[in-house]
Amino acid sequence: MKKIDLHVHSLVSDGSFTPGELAVHAKEQGLAAFALTDHDVIAGSDEAAAAAEKAGVEFINGMELTADFQGLKIHVVCLGVDAHNPAFQAMYKKIRAIKEGRIEDIIEFVRRKGLDISLEKVQEFTYKGILDRYAVMRYLVSLHLYDRAQPLWDNYLDPAVVEMGLNFNITAEEALPIIHEAGGITSLAHFHKNIGLGSLDNRQQQEQAIVELHRLGLDGMERFYPNYSAEDEEFAAQMIQKYDLLPTGGTDFHGTNRPGIEMGTGMNGNIAVPYEFFQEVKARLTK
Repeated sequence: MKKIDLHVHSLVSDGSFTPGELAVHAKEQGLAAFALTDHDVIAGSDEAAAAAEKAGVEFINGMELTADFQGLKIHVVCLGVDAHNPAFQAMYKKIRAIKEGRIEDIIEFVRRKGLDISLEKVQEFTYKGILDRYAVMRYLVSLHLYDRAQPLWDNYLDPAVVEMGLNFNITAEEALPIIHEAGGITSLAHFHKNIGLGSLDNRQQQEQAIVELHRLGLDGMERFYPNYSAEDEEFAAQMIQKYDLLPTGGTDFHGTNRPGIEMGTGMNGNIAVPYEFFQEVKARLTK
């Protein structure tokens, strides 16, 4: 079976591979196609697309959008967006203003926590000169404080963002229609996590949230994800069938920043996203 991965991160956000290295790795992993879905940034798309073409792997440009929705924070995988669309450009400017805001203050917060950090040191870890929260994270990764990136967010970056009142995002109500206007499709990522619908009390509430997101323009949801339980996977399948949602799936690969998750296969080979999902996405994008 031809396999794909529609949820992958590079070092442009919080992964460890360059966008080009991801394309090579996708080929090594035997994938027919992949999407680059960095958090709230599309700066790696051109590099990934060129490398994918060279490697003989099909590619869809993407982004994992962080959005606020009914008191929740959710992640939405956006695929095939026309990055030059004026409405998308206006929204993207707002998103980047959030992610690039008050970086010097965030650095100072982390410094007060006792770490050896400065603006000059962080600037060495920017991608294409982009100074954002992920550049700070990449510098912190270089200090080898933990064996993965998540504790850096839990202990330093997220507390800084909260203290400064920066823990807000663009809303799903605004974002979903704009992604459509820009020719893209949207899929709810890892619904079961707290960054998702995981904090809701029960499946009925999760279903109601999915219905409302679908009404706002959500096209699909992840059918496969590495740490879905059997019940999570069954629920995702039911929602996709019941509401005619577009099925997507991916590993949420972060390279060495999230050990134990491999591109294309997940945790110990526990997922295989079929090529048909890629074909369905491509067909939807051409409508």
